[in-house]
Amino acid sequence: MTRAIRFNAFDMNCVGHQSPGLWAHPRDRSWKYKDLDYWQDLARTLERGVFDGIFIADVIGYYDVYKGSNHHALHQAAQIPVNDPLQLAAPIALATEHLGIGITASTSFEHPYTFARRIATADHHSKGRVGWNIVTSYLESGAKNISQGGLRRHDNRYEVAEEYVEVLYKLLEGSWEEGAVVRDRGNRIFTNPEKVHEIGHQGKYFTVPGYGLTEPSPQRTPVLYQAGASGPGKAFAAQHAECIFVAAPTKAVLKNYVAEIRQRAAAAGRDPKKLYIYTLLTIITDETEEKAQKKFQDYRSYVSYDGSLVFMSGWSGIDFGQYAPTDLVRKVETNAIHSVVENLAGGDKSWTIDELSQFGGIGGLGPVVVGSPQRIADILQEWVDETDVDGFNLAYAVTPDSFEDVVGYIVPELQRRGAYPTAYKPGTLREKLFGDGPYLPATHPAAGYRDIEAVKQRDAERTAPLQVLKSVIG
Repeated sequence: MTRAIRFNAFDMNCVGHQSPGLWAHPRDRSWKYKDLDYWQDLARTLERGVFDGIFIADVIGYYDVYKGSNHHALHQAAQIPVNDPLQLAAPIALATEHLGIGITASTSFEHPYTFARRIATADHHSKGRVGWNIVTSYLESGAKNISQGGLRRHDNRYEVAEEYVEVLYKLLEGSWEEGAVVRDRGNRIFTNPEKVHEIGHQGKYFTVPGYGLTEPSPQRTPVLYQAGASGPGKAFAAQHAECIFVAAPTKAVLKNYVAEIRQRAAAAGRDPKKLYIYTLLTIITDETEEKAQKKFQDYRSYVSYDGSLVFMSGWSGIDFGQYAPTDLVRKVETNAIHSVVENLAGGDKSWTIDELSQFGGIGGLGPVVVGSPQRIADILQEWVDETDVDGFNLAYAVTPDSFEDVVGYIVPELQRRGAYPTAYKPGTLREKLFGDGPYLPATHPAAGYRDIEAVKQRDAERTAPLQVLKSVIG
């Protein structure tokens, strides 16, 4: 049986997302990121192509590792200026009926109590089509600008994230019972107060004693996305994520990653096949091989050497501006994205700084595939068959053309092969993806927080011995 391939569109509420320099291409429209009609038109295109969703990345901060300043980031619009991604959920939902809307929000920069309300509101407005991409953030500049002084250490950020999602689960899954909202006009009772509970959270990083602010949204907790590829990131993803994004430069790296994640998910008591993994990829295609190659060469002429290294330096935490173009990338311990350094310096290929810039010039950390629809379809099926990946998180070279080309050329070719859906399933985003109910399944950690009074009792019993010890010592 031919295995179905899944697509997400990878974008960001900015100009230079993954292909720095290509904003200058005459057909690129990323400068319209400020306009809602741009996003709505793009969303309609993606829905026509039966994409699972549009995944909107984000960063808080700016890329100032390269040559020790943000000069080149500003000069090449390398993810700056950048607008808030969550505000795109409502207009995209209004323009579409089925498309999922993945929103990136960091556990490092917003309190979980206020974020729970914001993401639940988006889930209400979209009738249950929102996902949350859980990130811990990697830019020192962001932490410095919200009075944190600097980022927590890499592994500690995941410790914070664990408690952050615990608070979210308590608020979204446990605070309001099913049936709490009765809307009884006759007795003038909107909500049954007995069915709304304080969560009583007292943790290491967050204190949230009270009630959730929103009534349950269609999914309660939005679909959970995650992109961690370090050791702590993979552990977190296997425990919590429903959809995982990875940037793997080769099939070998991807195959190992997919196998490890599925093994970790199974060990955590989850169904490893109900966890979708999407790998970053950029497709450049046209009617014929010759036209596709010509398009690729045209795009390459707009690549920014400095802009590419701005991203590579920011993602890795290594200032590549201090090296000559012919120097080799070497492993350096940093506080940024550990998997980037490991893949580039510890993989099966030695990269020079110039090669790194060329590789990242179109599509960021993901491979670029170029060719006719038939050739691209062959490549995609080969990757799925050999790596067990579920689908592709598609970056653009030029927007919206890159997405329109995929919808116009690649989707029909895959559909002819029986390797791509022709219609959406009904229901919320979670139901469209997995075919089950709108809520997280009983095997997910969130399910353990639905009886919030039992959770509070359990927490009290766990902390009681510690409180006694403290009183004795005191």
